[in-house]
Amino acid sequence: MDRPRLLTPAGNGLIQSAGMSRRSVLGLGAAAAASLLVPGCSRGRSDEPAPAGPATFATGNVGGVYNVFGNGLAKLVSEVTGMELRTIVTNGSVDNLQQVAGMKADMGFTTSDTALSAYEGTGLFDSGSLKFTALARTYDNYVHVVVPTASNVVQLKHLDGLTVNVGPMNSGTKVVADLILSTAKLRKVRTTNFGLEDAVAQLKKRADNQGKGPGIDALIWSGGLPTTPIGELQKSVGFRLVDIGTVAEEISLKKFGGYIVSSIPPSVYGLATSVPTLAVPNYLIARPNLSDSWAWWTVNTMFRRQNDLMSAHEEAGSLDPRSAIATMPIPLHPAAERWYRANHI
Repeated sequence: MDRPRLLTPAGNGLIQSAGMSRRSVLGLGAAAAASLLVPGCSRGRSDEPAPAGPATFATGNVGGVYNVFGNGLAKLVSEVTGMELRTIVTNGSVDNLQQVAGMKADMGFTTSDTALSAYEGTGLFDSGSLKFTALARTYDNYVHVVVPTASNVVQLKHLDGLTVNVGPMNSGTKVVADLILSTAKLRKVRTTNFGLEDAVAQLKKRADNQGKGPGIDALIWSGGLPTTPIGELQKSVGFRLVDIGTVAEEISLKKFGGYIVSSIPPSVYGLATSVPTLAVPNYLIARPNLSDSWAWWTVNTMFRRQNDLMSAHEEAGSLDPRSAIATMPIPLHPAAERWYRANHI
């Protein structure tokens, strides 16, 4: 699959600056990173103790990449350690942060923008910052603004006055969808908060009735590539992705939080051309007091068993230990940092 093309100028984003800062902190280069991709012992160091008990992993919506990727990773970690890593279906980033910081889950996925707000106590978290650590930066989410093929919506401004799903409450999708709509000054949009599979069903329902009756006119989703329930729409009503490049550029230049101007390649969903959009890095986070064993084995398995993880979802191919350390200002879990040091990252 073609990988998305980054359009943000070099040095104009969180990833480049944070990556260099983290590498400076760790004091080691990335020359040996390539060796991590060579098949070898899946368990890594023999003297690293196995976890003493089971753990829980907050993923995301059913059908979303968080959930699919998380299930795949949890299965591998459970296999390697001999201890169960149980996955939990959630509403996404905000929900996961609250569960991890609240000690209801041991680890989970979140977007970088939401993680930054939670860590600094801003935006949705202005009532108080949350305490959590990072295990890795994983892959990037891409904002999908989805409309049926027959829709009259060609530009983002055409959504004004229509019904648009902006993702579940307590999701990273809702955070970025609200930001996009407000930046575009679309004040007449009627919003709904369906989960991914329900949103796809609602879009298809209205499209089947030629844009009338119950359902929604468009959906906004932030997820990895491909997001299967969205892709499957091509088998029924068909869909297009709306170009949000101008708004994405405005957000990436003015809003700190790891936003990147990118594009979704045509090959991902069988589209005619690539579609400019906004990308957001994802972090794998953990509660601050997660055992060293769980932190170490999760990171070790994610990279040592990367080829196996790709069979669960192809976004695993985006994993790179050199960029995985780029989570600042979110601190790395001590055991995760130890793993990167030991592997000369």
